[in-house]
Amino acid sequence: MLASMSILFSSKKLKIEFERKKRTTYIHRERRTNMACWSAENATKAYLKSLKLGQKANEPDVVEFVSALAAGNNAQLMVVACSGAADYTTLALVAAAQQTGGRVVCILPGNEELRMSEKVLGIKNVRHIDFVIGEAQSLVLNYCKEADFVLIDCNLENHEGILRTVQMGKKQNGAVVVGTNAFCKESWRSGGARTQLLPIGGGLLVTRIAAIGGCGTIERRKSQWVSKVDKCTGEEHVFRVRFPRGKGIQA
Repeated sequence: MLASMSILFSSKKLKIEFERKKRTTYIHRERRTNMACWSAENATKAYLKSLKLGQKANEPDVVEFVSALAAGNNAQLMVVACSGAADYTTLALVAAAQQTGGRVVCILPGNEELRMSEKVLGIKNVRHIDFVIGEAQSLVLNYCKEADFVLIDCNLENHEGILRTVQMGKKQNGAVVVGTNAFCKESWRSGGARTQLLPIGGGLLVTRIAAIGGCGTIERRKSQWVSKVDKCTGEEHVFRVRFPRGKGIQA
């Protein structure tokens, strides 16, 4: 009797362990491939969260756009490189990470910027961010190997080289690279054919790095950013329009 119960218990334990491993494998596989599809639900929820941040930010449109873009692409590792103290754009990534279950790494030039970041963002928000202090170029290149969303301040020294290196990288599941404050340094002049310049805030350079190989491969389709101004309110709205291969938008 005891022997049969022991065998039954062992078999159930093995079955539970097998199911747990299978479920864990499925979760990891899903996270490796989820960058290939757009999640409207994640984007909407992150956008709504960022609306509260936008009330305090100097450029609310940038905060809302970045948060929705990162969450909609199901980003798991989000890296932001700042030229000074972290601002509400970093918190926009925190809002996105709360939707995707990802994490945020913020690269700062020094300890003084870290103290300023804690003061601006608040201790409650800072604890959701992994801060790294050091030279931006080398740190970004180290993290971008695994990152699927990279945000770079164009006020950084040699920001063009950093952007170009990250943009040229090949990633299994793809990535999104965003440059902020693009207008102030005229970074848009060297953005490249794959980069879109958006007239949001101080200018955003957006590059989508296509996934390569495996089940993470995505179909390459043409797209175009369209900017429209509401004549009644004066608000500017930016839309991304995708269309089948061989077709375009007539001017």
